[in-house]
Amino acid sequence: MRILFIGDVMGRSGRDALTAHLPGLRKNLRADVTIVNAENAAHGIGLNPEICKDLYALGTDVITTGNHVWDQREIISYIDRDPKLLRPINFPKGTPGKGFNVHALPDGRKILVANAMARIFMDPMDDPFAAMNELLNTYHLGATVNAIFLDFHGEATSEKMAMGHYLDGRISALVGTHTHAPTADVQIFNGGTAYQSDAGMTGDYDSVIGVKKEVPIARFVRKMPTDRMSPAEGEATVCGLFVETDDKTGLAKNAGAVRIGGRLKPEMPDF
Repeated sequence: MRILFIGDVMGRSGRDALTAHLPGLRKNLRADVTIVNAENAAHGIGLNPEICKDLYALGTDVITTGNHVWDQREIISYIDRDPKLLRPINFPKGTPGKGFNVHALPDGRKILVANAMARIFMDPMDDPFAAMNELLNTYHLGATVNAIFLDFHGEATSEKMAMGHYLDGRISALVGTHTHAPTADVQIFNGGTAYQSDAGMTGDYDSVIGVKKEVPIARFVRKMPTDRMSPAEGEATVCGLFVETDDKTGLAKNAGAVRIGGRLKPEMPDF
């Protein structure tokens, strides 16, 4: 199975870049499944039902989120009606929505896509390690599903890497999101799980993590309240991860970073 993941879509520039590049990426990489993290797609804070519809129209199969999932209030009443839109699985019981989805391909193969949120330097949450362990007691790689993909949304690289090793051999791939900076550590662990600490954002990199530079700089320099932060509006770089799995075992065979457009040096998998 060939899985394309796109990192945090940031504001209009990120959405525009995705519109321009995603159809071509899906075709050129021969992607079977496309997963997009869109928690910052609506002016940099949250997402809304219209953006979800637009992403599906571009060929997105599953949408993941993170700590900004509820920033646009209309998503609260919408998320239960859209099983392809995920919120982190380790929100408290009773929270609207679900943290995973089993997506079926036209040929019958199935991929379990999960979304979890880390806890270091993040909002207090239920244990993501326990939540994933419970999920994997029900769904088994290479048996009940052909692939398992986890978007682990968090700040600390150590926590993401620990989760990757904890799940090594039990899932196809783990990709980190949230920091908006792509990492150079794409690899396949010893047990066969593909890993990247952070896919990076799909947004304008002439910015401070996707935000217009002036306001965050002023906050750091003056330590005083400033104007509201808003997304940078220059040409965005689409960042992501591409993974190819073995259909029998569900483990990763190849993994590579994806970068196209904007300021960052392009990178494209060659498998």
